[in-house]
Amino acid sequence: MKRLINIIALLTGLIFTPSLAAQEPSASTPTEMAAMADSAYTDDNFEMAADIYKTIIAEFGPSSKLYYNLGNCYYRLGRNGNAIVAYERALRLDPADKDARFNLDFVNARITDRPGERGTFMGNALDATARVMKADAWAWVAFALFAVTIGGILFYFFTSNVMLRKTGFFGGIAALLLFAVTFFIARRATSLALDLNQAVVIAPSTILSTVPREPGSRAQEAMLLHEGTRVEILDSVASTSGTDSIKRVWYDVEVDNSHRAWIDGSAIERI
Repeated sequence: MKRLINIIALLTGLIFTPSLAAQEPSASTPTEMAAMADSAYTDDNFEMAADIYKTIIAEFGPSSKLYYNLGNCYYRLGRNGNAIVAYERALRLDPADKDARFNLDFVNARITDRPGERGTFMGNALDATARVMKADAWAWVAFALFAVTIGGILFYFFTSNVMLRKTGFFGGIAALLLFAVTFFIARRATSLALDLNQAVVIAPSTILSTVPREPGSRAQEAMLLHEGTRVEILDSVASTSGTDSIKRVWYDVEVDNSHRAWIDGSAIERI
């Protein structure tokens, strides 16, 4: 059973308060751990609260509320990049989580960089539609429309009433077309939920390179990105630094339709 959490309002009225994950009490007591994290949060011990939420996620599995709470902790710690990652993960688990969406938009409005357009208009519209509901929900809608299609076929072949046959014929065609659309959206929603190529800059700032290593000159510096900027990973290369012989991973990332470069793997985190 959820317990009420003290509400802390920011200057804009945005609420960054933890809410208990909707889990039933069990022998492993994840709810008690969540209560400890909530108490730490209300005591302004955001680092401890974040550690506990991460432990719950690692040991008992993720939930939208846990990632939402974790994002709130990171925001309070001034780690906006990590907060964005947490809110994005919350929305992947529950696209209808209005609190996570509101806080994500709030933090995104305060990051430094403003990348240009990404993708195409039709592709972005499709993705926005797919994110309205979970992939499972879209799949159930598709299943229902398929059932309506079968019903229309049965009406057409097994009734003698002309109006019912017409209704079954045209209704079945319409349901079949809608089934195809929702089935495609369900597949896209699944792809978005499982996409590991989306990442967020978590370093305060980082210089991207035209080559998969530290820029050796100003000519090799591609651009400067700041914490919270979202990028799409296209490729990766393991590189060994000549000075410290430490192997590092560099990612070829797309910032927007006009900017692409290599970024140090330690500067970003996958969503």
